[in-house]
Amino acid sequence: MAEFMIRFLICNVFISIIIGILLLAKHLLKNSLTNRMHYNLWFLLLGLLAVPFIPVQPVHFLHIFTWFGNLKNASSSPIGTVVEETSPVVQSNTANWMNDFSISVSRKTPGAIGLTLCILWCIGIFMMIVLIIKSMLRFNNIKNSALPLQNPAVRRLYRNCLDKMHISKPIPVYSTAFLKSPIIAGLFKPCIYLPIHLISDYNANDIKYMLMHELEHYKYKDVLANYFMNIVGVLYWFNPLVWYSLKEMKNDREVACDTSVLKLLDEDTYEDYGNTLINFAQKVSLTPFPFATGISGSMKQMQKRIRNIANYHPASFRKNLHSAFAYIMIALFLLGTAPILSIQASENNRYYFNENNRTITYIDLSDAFEEYNGSFVLYDATEDSWQIYNKEYATARISPASTFKIYSALFSLETGIITPEQSLLPWDGQNYMYDLWNAEQTLESAMQNSVTWYFQALDQQTSLSSIKKYVQEIGYGNQIVEGDISSYWINSSLKISPIEQVEMLKKLYYNQFGFSPENIKAVKDSICLYSTEQGSIFGKTGTEEVNGHNTSGWFIGYVEKDNHTYFFATNIQSEELASGPLATELTFSILSDLELWNAYQE
Repeated sequence: MAEFMIRFLICNVFISIIIGILLLAKHLLKNSLTNRMHYNLWFLLLGLLAVPFIPVQPVHFLHIFTWFGNLKNASSSPIGTVVEETSPVVQSNTANWMNDFSISVSRKTPGAIGLTLCILWCIGIFMMIVLIIKSMLRFNNIKNSALPLQNPAVRRLYRNCLDKMHISKPIPVYSTAFLKSPIIAGLFKPCIYLPIHLISDYNANDIKYMLMHELEHYKYKDVLANYFMNIVGVLYWFNPLVWYSLKEMKNDREVACDTSVLKLLDEDTYEDYGNTLINFAQKVSLTPFPFATGISGSMKQMQKRIRNIANYHPASFRKNLHSAFAYIMIALFLLGTAPILSIQASENNRYYFNENNRTITYIDLSDAFEEYNGSFVLYDATEDSWQIYNKEYATARISPASTFKIYSALFSLETGIITPEQSLLPWDGQNYMYDLWNAEQTLESAMQNSVTWYFQALDQQTSLSSIKKYVQEIGYGNQIVEGDISSYWINSSLKISPIEQVEMLKKLYYNQFGFSPENIKAVKDSICLYSTEQGSIFGKTGTEEVNGHNTSGWFIGYVEKDNHTYFFATNIQSEELASGPLATELTFSILSDLELWNAYQE
């Protein structure tokens, strides 16, 4: 929650910029947009303000083309075609890959600051809710004291308004002595409340215009919009630009409502409607209830509305067409910013795993995991079935650590930096803390010993832009490649969940990426751990080391046995004792219990 608060505040910077652009667009297009379109634009902003709280990955247009590419590369079977290959290579010195050498990174956690901001945010929300509850209680007292409208003349006027506006459902009308302004309130059972003093000072035109105004609010569901605006006001209580936008939205709503009423009136009665507002402004104050809509408003707002009435002319077909076009252009721009807000708010830290039409068994491995947090995911490709331990962690995206070296190698092969036949890179002469790193490396030795400098050198030659393109093309994790090219996969921007690790391995195995079969085979050979008559196991470890502590351990891979292919991913997490080797030991224990791989097979 503390980290979300930091990202939420960063998100508000982008929101403020978007609001500024929206206000500028409204100003530049004020003569092109109709009053109703000016008001409708604010609903797009309300939608954008909800984006940071939606835990769903935004859809990128590039994903559509990737999906079609996957269909193109898949066979008629639901899995795809396995790349033809010779017998798997048996790795030598298998103990080395278990060491999973890693590089420690330094990370400053926003814990204290984030927690403080979160507490302040929650306090503000609580105070806003208290104010709304107090307002609701006040209104409830007024509602209980209100009486059904009795004045026969006003009742006749009301029925005439219903007929004129083609509203078949009669909205109950009440009179009360405790309101200065007519309002309409109630989400499921809307009611109109008229002040008694306005009924007592009976003026047929004034009351007719007031009733028509409130009924227009009913037709356009403005009460419902009010509830959404209140929710936004509560969540963004600290952002002055959001509050200013909500105020402008209310102003534009009243102008749009006035325009809707004017459309129903004859031209010679426009002045009467304007005079009603002027007379009314002298008698009433602002509506005191945030969930109700009424005809009243501030004097500045009244002046704007009266100017609108004085200058009103029915919009021509051409203006309506221009207004619709301008609205669509602004809408496309605003909707295009939604992924930015979503990424800033959540960093896509949760994978949406669609469970529909899948065979999934949720298993309990809490005894095996003991003091570790984490998850285990197993997919039987032949049976198309899943076994998952701890769905919450299985869908949580974290740093891939050294498991990403599988794809770093694949990208380098695809770009031709190395080839299956020639993957040797000379040692750069730097003395590393692991002796096995201080020598020239091939793809097989670098993968076996998790030689970070080897893959960093490959990435440097591949380039960050090419890596970003490949990551998006294959749909790897959150697909965010930012920062230093030497560390984007080491506790940085790129993150992936255990379920996605399994899905990526399945795509790799069946070459659903559409890459060169020779390159796919080279990567597979480099992660082959053991091959026996009973079967083969392939895998890669990963350790996330932060400030000298091992906080996350990965072991991902697949088992070929008895004409079945089982893809797996294990992740363990702790404050300081989670590593790739420990995740590997845990995985072998689980696979042994499931009778998929036993120690004697090694």
